[in-house]
Amino acid sequence: MRYDDSPPPPESASSVSPDRRRFARRSTLAVAAAVLAPTTLAGWVLVQVTTGAGADDARPPRSVVPAAGAANASLTPPESPAPSASPVKTPGAGVGNALAGKTVVIDPGHNTGNFKHTTEINKKVDIGTNTKECDTTGTTTNSGYKEAEFTLDVSRRLRTALEAKGLKVVFTHDGDRTWGPCINERARIGNEAKADAVVSVHADGVSEGSRGYHVILPAKVKRGAADTAAIVGPSRTLGERIAGNFARTTGSAPANYLGGGTGLVVRDDLGGLNLSTQPKVFVECGNMRDSKDAALLTSPEWRQKAAQGIADGIVGFLGG
Repeated sequence: MRYDDSPPPPESASSVSPDRRRFARRSTLAVAAAVLAPTTLAGWVLVQVTTGAGADDARPPRSVVPAAGAANASLTPPESPAPSASPVKTPGAGVGNALAGKTVVIDPGHNTGNFKHTTEINKKVDIGTNTKECDTTGTTTNSGYKEAEFTLDVSRRLRTALEAKGLKVVFTHDGDRTWGPCINERARIGNEAKADAVVSVHADGVSEGSRGYHVILPAKVKRGAADTAAIVGPSRTLGERIAGNFARTTGSAPANYLGGGTGLVVRDDLGGLNLSTQPKVFVECGNMRDSKDAALLTSPEWRQKAAQGIADGIVGFLGG
């Protein structure tokens, strides 16, 4: 019996019997297998975890890659996992977006077909405080560019800008009618849509030298079908937002012929406002009869700015 840790003296190859040499080789293989088994098992477990495979998994089983150094290197490597799909982002649909689920109704003023349907548009409708014509032709520039052409173009540009923010946009008409709609129907469309904001797009038609934009706000009226008490306050806020953004984006000044330089005017004689139950304003983008304003109104580039200014005002009002 040895009491120290020194290794025994080596045996010469010639002094070891053939049986002992075979036993030594078997022992070496057994040790190697014992070392390899846990490593291979760990590799199998890792594949099961990362692929999600299990006993009740309906997918075809994946090939298992043994750990490095395993004897059977001919096993088929596992399939590469499919790359995870990037989430699809909807404009304006992020978590906590203040604009999500909100609706804006855009009312392009007048209709180019009204000129050919004067009998229809001259019929009177009830606006609560009194009766007025169903609709009017609108004005034109001195060169014949119709207000209805202008309002529809700006409204379409405005729709694009608002939809890019994730807002739902409803039109009172989209050039798809031969005339109208009547002013009471325009109001009804906004009411039935339960719009969070309604904007009627217009351009004025007064004398040369009268320039600038203005936003028309509803007065407080309660008579017949008209009751604006609930919308006067929010409509003013909407109008103020639009006026400020419109001026900043277009570079236009408030009208120099009404509104006292504020760009805001209150009226009680417009059926589209009187009959509305939703926050609503009219935007008079400029004066088509003034040569300088007309040069702006007939410019596609300026109309794009006008649409963007209105859109920014609406978005600001809705908290976006």
